[in-house]
Amino acid sequence: MPSLVWSDRRPVSKTPSLSLGRRIAIIGTSGSGKTTLGKELAQRLDIPHVELDALHWEPRWEEVPTEIFQTRVAGALHGKAWVCDGNYSVVRDIVWSRADTIVWLDYTLPVILRRLTWRTLHRVFTREELWNGNKERLRAQFFSRDSIFLWTLKTYRRRRTEYPILLSSPEHAHLRLIHLRSPRQKRWLLPE
Repeated sequence: MPSLVWSDRRPVSKTPSLSLGRRIAIIGTSGSGKTTLGKELAQRLDIPHVELDALHWEPRWEEVPTEIFQTRVAGALHGKAWVCDGNYSVVRDIVWSRADTIVWLDYTLPVILRRLTWRTLHRVFTREELWNGNKERLRAQFFSRDSIFLWTLKTYRRRRTEYPILLSSPEHAHLRLIHLRSPRQKRWLLPE
């Protein structure tokens, strides 16, 4: 990637109002802070926030069937303005075709693992309810094949390889890309 923050292959202004659209998709590896940023941006811009995980997970961590997930996502992104976060390839075409801006949280693996550890421990010990009554459990998150940490390690390099290819394809030429390489760069989007 040629620069810190860029749009249409050119650097964009440091002024958030000039660089953000009204239909923003936030992507990045699990634990990078997509949902946190999504909520903050949506609140700042006074537009709806769509969390793909909330549309994907049913009670007892059951995955919703693909067709239902796609229908839910299409309905949630029907409006003229929104911030959406998530990486589900089965709905990528829906999200990216409707988005005007992609914010890619492309942090280093140590940064992501540190953030993921903190987030997971917080959720486990506070028994925070996520989507449809689901709660993270220590054993499942740290000591199982379904561990979010294993998933992150499995997908980290793949996402860093596939996103530049996907974003450079002609069908995504309409997207403005804001590529953040560290959490500190978030201040470009959310100035004090």
